Amino acid sequence: MKKSDFDYELPPELIAQAPLPERSASRLLVVPPGDVPFEDRVFRDLPNLLRVGDLLVFNDTRVIPARLFGQKATGGRVEIMIERLLGGDRARAQLGVSKSPKAGAEIELDAGGVARVLGREGGFYDLQFEVNEPLESWLLHAGRLPLPPYIQREPGQDDAERYQTVFAKEVGAVAAPTAGLHFDEALLDQLRAMGVEFGHVTLHVGAGTFQPVRVDDLSEHVMHSEWINVGASLVEQIRRTREAGGRVIGVGTTVVRALESATRRDENGMAEIVPFAGETQLFILPGYRITSVDAMVTNFHLPQSTLLMMVSAFVGRTRIFDAYRHAIHARYRFFSYGDAMLLWGRD
Repeated sequence: MKKSDFDYELPPELIAQAPLPERSASRLLVVPPGDVPFEDRVFRDLPNLLRVGDLLVFNDTRVIPARLFGQKATGGRVEIMIERLLGGDRARAQLGVSKSPKAGAEIELDAGGVARVLGREGGFYDLQFEVNEPLESWLLHAGRLPLPPYIQREPGQDDAERYQTVFAKEVGAVAAPTAGLHFDEALLDQLRAMGVEFGHVTLHVGAGTFQPVRVDDLSEHVMHSEWINVGASLVEQIRRTREAGGRVIGVGTTVVRALESATRRDENGMAEIVPFAGETQLFILPGYRITSVDAMVTNFHLPQSTLLMMVSAFVGRTRIFDAYRHAIHARYRFFSYGDAMLLWGRD
């Protein structure tokens, strides 16, 4: 398959630059299996589309203020985008700088303190921070929220809350699992009251999620690595849900990537989700069969992105591109702060 197979034209004005006043007021495009017509809904209609015994699986990662600024000893300005906290005072980061610093170089941080370059691997630098408190807590007031590059404004006060899911818990992401942004407490209460169950994975979304695919031949693409945790309690929840005839709905591509990374298949092709914590570089594109979920809540994704390739694997490339054409014609809002889709897997 080619990267160019996943291109489409999007009017720039459909790229959402800010969230709606209410999370659950987003629109929801329902994509049933087969050739059943699409449905234009509102996200708060979700309870009408689910049933007692269904299981919603959320990604409980929490976004850190991962963007910092400073300068080298030579005076050159540096932008630091933390990709991952490594424990203690270390972090892996991308650097926006005119000339790449060497190991041992120091970056004087605008927020106070110093970041020392320990080494480099590919496009990422290993940094050691010398700041006056633990790095994770220091970032809460020293760092800036890393809004996606297609949001063409600086983050405001509202973004600190709205670019975070209401169920965010485990600190470590540099981008939000955006399908979860549509859920507010009132909607969660309504779903819980009607008998829908909730489960959680953790996938710390890294800065690599914004990196473009640089090769046209997708067999040559190397997927960025992200850390995931699929716990034993969730695996048991999924087993009970399936045995009782319920459906598993993944809230976002990050959830599906985590669950598929924790799926093991035997020689007969039978799939089983098992507990797993560690790194994943799983690249899902058409030809791969997703078995871990029956449906997926997801936002609209960038042209030629690995996320668009994943949803194409789930419902079929033709079906997803028909849905995108419908959404563009109906003036849906796209990307992180945009509207959502409910995709049902193929029969």
